Amino acid sequence: MLSPLLSALDPILLVGQSGSGSGGIVGLLFPLVLIIGFFYFFIYRPQQKREEEHQEMVENLEQGDKIVTVGGVHGTIQKIDEDSVLAQVNSKGTRLRFNKDSIASLANDEE
Repeated sequence: MLSPLLSALDPILLVGQSGSGSGGIVGLLFPLVLIIGFFYFFIYRPQQKREEEHQEMVENLEQGDKIVTVGGVHGTIQKIDEDSVLAQVNSKGTRLRFNKDSIASLANDEE
């Protein structure tokens, strides 16, 4: 059972053995360092910035702010508690309570 797997890996193993071996460990680690650097600067770091901006926005919410939830519900904040907000979602006075983490953004006042 192991024999077919080894025969399938022979070209890969032979590629690693061909050449003068002048690259050494630096030649092997350089692509790995590039990949890690790419993920850090283009994926991990921007995500951290977005999370910090969202946390700051949630901490600065005030009564009367117009919000949009993760589910797409638009409303106006009526009351703010420690970990939730009470928002009026229509002109008839319907109020819903949302966790602060479920607030996606502040709504534009263009409506």
